[in-house]
Amino acid sequence: MNWEQLLSLKRFGDTSKRIRKEQDETRLGFEVDYDRVIFSSEFRSLQDKTQVIPLSETDFVHTRLTHSLEVSVVGRSLGRRVGQKLLEKHPHLQSSLGYQANDFGAIVAAAALAHDIGNPPFGHSGEKAIGEFFKTGEGKTFKSELTDKEYQDLCDFEGNANGFKILTEDRAGRLGGLRLSYATLGAFMKYPKESLPKRPTKHIADKKYGFFQSEKEAFLDVVKELGLTKRNETDLSYARHPLTYLVEAADDICYTIIDFEDGINLGLIQEEFALEYLSKIIRHTIRPENYYALSTKEDRVGYLRALAIGSLINEAVDIFMANEDAILNGNFDCALLDKSKYDAQIKDIIKISVDNIYQSTEVVDKEIAGYGVINTLLKTYTKAVNNCFNNSGSNYDKLILKGLPKNIKVEDSSLYNRLSSVCYYVSLLSDSKAILDYKKIKGISF
Repeated sequence: MNWEQLLSLKRFGDTSKRIRKEQDETRLGFEVDYDRVIFSSEFRSLQDKTQVIPLSETDFVHTRLTHSLEVSVVGRSLGRRVGQKLLEKHPHLQSSLGYQANDFGAIVAAAALAHDIGNPPFGHSGEKAIGEFFKTGEGKTFKSELTDKEYQDLCDFEGNANGFKILTEDRAGRLGGLRLSYATLGAFMKYPKESLPKRPTKHIADKKYGFFQSEKEAFLDVVKELGLTKRNETDLSYARHPLTYLVEAADDICYTIIDFEDGINLGLIQEEFALEYLSKIIRHTIRPENYYALSTKEDRVGYLRALAIGSLINEAVDIFMANEDAILNGNFDCALLDKSKYDAQIKDIIKISVDNIYQSTEVVDKEIAGYGVINTLLKTYTKAVNNCFNNSGSNYDKLILKGLPKNIKVEDSSLYNRLSSVCYYVSLLSDSKAILDYKKIKGISF
């Protein structure tokens, strides 16, 4: 793969052969991508979607929105730092093509901002709840009427693929979804493959999948424009866009360190663990006198968090540049931080977070409730949509449809498209709106 093609400023959905730069002196082309994501309704709904602690009533616990904003900030730093080094290594990118270090930062920041935009309510348990409705629940009855790949899309409902759908799906007569640059769409795609076949390899790009069958043509358009390398001749499996590794690193850094910080601030993890677990990562930058001068737990932990993020950013940049050739050849098979000298410390932090936060009673109880909410919504909506399509809908079914948005594909002849549109609608709900819809269906409240 080559940087000239990978940095395409062409916008998805643009039918003109001439690339529209859509920029002026104050708003550079790739920065437009960031603006379009942040002003989208789908991004705005992340303010009420679970990051770690569902429906927390405390002020400092992160939602998907605050997490995404922080990931974008870290991603921008990673992109700029790497961009500066790449321009030194490949000077023609700047001298002949006019790229600046800030362009790399803007691409990574925009892709990082959108990295969770497709996640359903109630965190990762929301993804599993949608999948299990079709795999083991009442949605299993649709299996015989779907292709294997269509059914697998539903059984392994994937937030990354849903995010790609949000970013690219035509809306309100406008082609190309949010009309982001191809470079940003490429950096967004962590798993550039379809749901089947599943490949039990150790390659990071095979861990999940990145697009639904409904967005297959859009996916192929993106990989062609960017020149992504095909990894397997028998199926749609491609090498990652190199900047995807920076988006992933930004996410890894934030959820590792900041979820840990949330756990300490909530009292789920003892404050002493912050210094113990982060000390090796920040040993070259910490100033003990500054740490002990801080009077509150939140300030002390925040100081350690800032230093740890800075150290991991430096580490990720060095790892990327040391492996640039392998990344461009599609041969780099793991996340950047998997190569980190701090890998053992990162694993220790994640383990204590899993034990004390992700498996805490508060989290588990609300994930259980989330399963019930999503199962009820899917059961009710899929039944209403399919009954009305087959002209067998009850008055209740018709009332249900009146409460759904117009983009639910009630009249689509494809069962897959009808089911996908229901999943899409449910995935866009905030935690609170999902609960409100559930209560309405159950007759609990108006």
